Amino acid sequence: MHDIKPRVLSRTWDAHTTYRECSVITGTATHTFTMSRTPDGFRVTVDGKSVDVLDAARLLSGADHLIVVAEVLDTPPTIGKGRACELHRIMGKVGLPHAQHYALAAAALGEWAPLPTLSDLTESEARAVWRHLARLYPAARAFAA
Repeated sequence: MHDIKPRVLSRTWDAHTTYRECSVITGTATHTFTMSRTPDGFRVTVDGKSVDVLDAARLLSGADHLIVVAEVLDTPPTIGKGRACELHRIMGKVGLPHAQHYALAAAALGEWAPLPTLSDLTESEARAVWRHLARLYPAARAFAA
């Protein structure tokens, strides 16, 4: 239903690095990197200390393997049950059977299967469903007023 991936606000990695000199392992290290999106750009910390983004990228690219240990996503708010109920009410008034409400919403969003619920639609998805409904059933505009 949400065809656009949410933006990552923050991600934390454990970076495991093996240091070698002339093919001889001279040491290993594990560092924790956290990259956060801020209004001014990106902020990176390594083991709790602020570092330049380019320095962090260099250190990350030198790691043998990375493990994502935490991630914070920016998930857009959904329309909720009240607005979903209103969409259901209008769809019912134009003559759509209840089970077809989910199929119509899926068609509006280009989904291959009916949606499980309308309450999980984002604002932009709900507007797309409304436009699709009003285009197919012009009487829907009168019921929305």
